[in-house]
Formats: sequence, C-alpha cells, structure tokens
Amino acid sequence: MKKLTPKIILDTDPGGDDIFALLWLISLVKQGLAELVAVTTAEGNVAAEQTFAAASKILKLGELDKIEVGRAVAVDHATTNAAHIHGSDGMGNLSQTLPESDRSFKTANYSDQVLIDALLAAPGEITILAIAPFTNLAAAETQHPGILRQAKEIVLMGGAFGCAGNITAHAEFNVAYHPEAAQVVLNSRSDIVMVPLDVTRSLIFTEAMAQTIQQANPDSAIAQFIAALCSFMISTALTYRETQGDRGFLIHDAATVGYLFYPETFLWRRATVQIETQGVWTRGQTLIDNRQVAKAGANAWIATQVDPPNFFMGLIEDLKYL
Repeated sequence: MKKLTPKIILDTDPGGDDIFALLWLISLVKQGLAELVAVTTAEGNVAAEQTFAAASKILKLGELDKIEVGRAVAVDHATTNAAHIHGSDGMGNLSQTLPESDRSFKTANYSDQVLIDALLAAPGEITILAIAPFTNLAAAETQHPGILRQAKEIVLMGGAFGCAGNITAHAEFNVAYHPEAAQVVLNSRSDIVMVPLDVTRSLIFTEAMAQTIQQANPDSAIAQFIAALCSFMISTALTYRETQGDRGFLIHDAATVGYLFYPETFLWRRATVQIETQGVWTRGQTLIDNRQVAKAGANAWIATQVDPPNFFMGLIEDLKYL
C-alpha cells in the first residue's frame, strides 16, 4: 500500500537507472501520492554539468520544471565515471531528443545548500532518496553539523555485502566514488536505510516491460523516451554482462522509490555498517559488524531480499500513468 504524500528530495547523478527513479517519482507526484521538494544533482555517472542537464530535461519532459535542481558539490579527487554504461550525457545519448530546459547550471544553488535550506524549513518532514555518490549529503553535514538528522528518513542506494562490487571486486559505485562521504552520512544518524547490490542485482527491467508501458500510450513522448533509453541500457548491460544474458538492465537506483512506496516488497536486517576508506584493493568496501556486541551501535537498516514481480508491478503501473 502506498504511503500518503511524503515530501522527497532526490539526490541523483543521472544515469539510466536514476532516470527511471526520477520518472517514477514524477508519476507519483502526478497521482497526488508524493511531493518532490527538490532534485539535488551530484557528480558520478557523468560530470556535474551533464547530471544537472539530465535532471532538468527529465523534469521538463514530466512537466515539473518548476522544481528546484541543485548543482553538484565538486569532488576534490580523481574519479572514474560510468559514461561507458549510461552514455556521455548520462541519458543513453538521447538528450538531443528531449525538450531544452532554461535552467542555468552556473547560477543554480549548490546541492548541499539546497539540502540544508529544505531541511531547516521543514525539519522532520523530508525523506532523502540518495541514489548518487554521497558527496552532496556529506557536504551538507560538514557545513551544518546535525543537518541530516533533520530529515525524516535517508534512503541510500549503495553498498555490496554478500556479493562482489560493480566498480571494483569489493566496492559498489556510489560508495566507491567517494567513500569518505559515505562514511560521513552513515555516521550522521542511527537509522540509515540502505538498498545494496545484493538486492538490486535481481531487479532487471526488461524490454518487454518497456513495451508494456509504451503500449499503454504509444504517442506519449515519455513512453517513447522510456523505450529508447531501455534499448540503450540493455545494449550496455549485455556488453558488460550485468544481467547474465537477459535482455534487460539493472534498475538499481529505482529500488529506493520502490522501498518508500511499496515497502512490502522488501525484507530488512539491522546492522552496523562501516566503509573502508584506506585499503589499496578494498577502498569503498561496505562492511557489516556481525558481532553480538556491535548491535547496540547499529547505524543502518539493510535490504536483504526483494520481491521482483510485485516491485515491477508497482513500477510499471505507475509509469503507465505518465
């Protein structure tokens, strides 16, 4: 059952799976089931200007272009992006097919300030869905200590506990991009919600699902974009063997939206999570302390199982609404 009109900030680095998360939220907003307070963009899958442009264009496509978009806080160390997976624009090289936004990257507020202002204006009311490297959240916490405790809830897509990473043998991309930032966020409160690769690797969005959405309204610009983006993401997923040959792609980041609106599709465990920030081969690894004595200091709830059929039933029906 869907919750009633939660206030949400989406922290994102579009990214194909990020875009599906944002489109899902747009649908829920249009159904009157959510309020999207802001979108804060981060460096990650592609560079800062590209993530800002992508989020702006998707909001324009979804007729929600009045929602504020923050620009990424700069990352002060060399990083490797995921343009080889998501396209140079983060949108499957489809940005030229979408309406232009009149937003200015140069004059936009920085994402950490957008987060601080929103949380101070509505303490205890806003849920943050963080589906990018956690640079913006960590910067907000560093600039204004305790600010992340003003969120109603913080839901992260990140980490890998019982499985291999997707950027190194041990590390998941969002954490590995800026491990120190991830640790700041995990240290900020004791009830962080984490959806790791262990769960999201079973969430394969298929070509047939995209066709089902498009058939609901073949003339819809959003449906046509979803189909085109899906085709692109499938091509790179097959190239990099992310889905073991299935014609689909992993929709990691949309899992956070699924948790918030369809919580019955997940199972959870309580845990103490730490981030490896020093290791040569293990930097960015997420670690759980399973000792009994450590449970009193737990800082997170970690998703351990998901029900893919019911998860995708919710996603597909909501996207049809667009």
